[in-house]
Amino acid sequence: MKSTHALLSIQGLEIDYPSRDGNKSVIAVKNLNLDLMPGEIGCLLGSSGCGKSTVLRAICGFEPPKSGEIFLRNTLVSSPSILLPPGQRRIGMVFQDFALFPHLNVLENVSFGLQHLPTQQRAIVAMDWLKRVSLSDKANAYPHELSGGQQQRVALARAMAPEPDLILLDEPFSSLDVELRERLAGEMRDILKINNITALLVTHDQIEAFAIADKVGVMAEGKVLQWDEPYELYHQPASRYVADFIGRGVFVKGLVLPGNMVKIEIGELPLDQGHHVTIGQEIDVLIRADDIQHDDNSPMQAEVVRKTFRGADFLYSLKLQSGVEVLALVPSHHNHAVGEKIGITLALDHVVTF
Repeated sequence: MKSTHALLSIQGLEIDYPSRDGNKSVIAVKNLNLDLMPGEIGCLLGSSGCGKSTVLRAICGFEPPKSGEIFLRNTLVSSPSILLPPGQRRIGMVFQDFALFPHLNVLENVSFGLQHLPTQQRAIVAMDWLKRVSLSDKANAYPHELSGGQQQRVALARAMAPEPDLILLDEPFSSLDVELRERLAGEMRDILKINNITALLVTHDQIEAFAIADKVGVMAEGKVLQWDEPYELYHQPASRYVADFIGRGVFVKGLVLPGNMVKIEIGELPLDQGHHVTIGQEIDVLIRADDIQHDDNSPMQAEVVRKTFRGADFLYSLKLQSGVEVLALVPSHHNHAVGEKIGITLALDHVVTF
């Protein structure tokens, strides 16, 4: 059911394309539902080909739906019988490559979407938005003179200057250095929040998604499998796919014991009251890298089979006695060799099972 308070509401959206041979259709988006409230930042997270960019195109008005409806501020803008033109939807777009005009300076780029205003007023409004993204000192610079992060902020200011109802961002950090992405995602979130902008982005990077979004939808094969706050996605995944996709984890076998406990190879864990299990039942328990701690005094030993140095810590792949491999984040001053055995303990407060 559509929320009357949502700025963006998508209900039962389905989009298909003709197959390559033209003999049948390929479904790109299946029964997709989500609501985005005013001032909220949402994100569609998924691997390439999952349909997330198709959803953005449908919201813009470039993809007609086979079924379902899209509402903006309670106005129906897309359905099988209604397709409001893109120019009438009051939507701003930040493209993957930023799409800045190389022959225009920064102020002119931001002014470009303000053709409805008098010339002098355009410059005033554009400069105001450059101040909001901390680039007023770059007004006369050209795009090639800016860093990737600065270009991104210019693209964001240009999208926000006409004061659209909704900003869409298509993989906005993919062209930037990996080290910059999380910091710039945080900066973009601050800009959007300070200006009370409603936004929806798509990305394949969960670090970006968690750094910027209030709500994240994990997509696979054209479906949103879970639309939730990042914390809930991590700690309360609705499906095995979401649990595996979010946070890099390993499923290990567990046996349900009396007292609402589950026994796994590394130890025993308490189950939440919401688990519906029976004594003696075998279940799969999700173990993530932050659930295991290095402990030199622990009798539980595991062999280091791979290690990745990450600056502040190592990501170890550890083989248990049974041969099952788990992951562990260990502070980088614990530098152990591949093949070495180390002590480990469980540090798991919330048990996720399937």
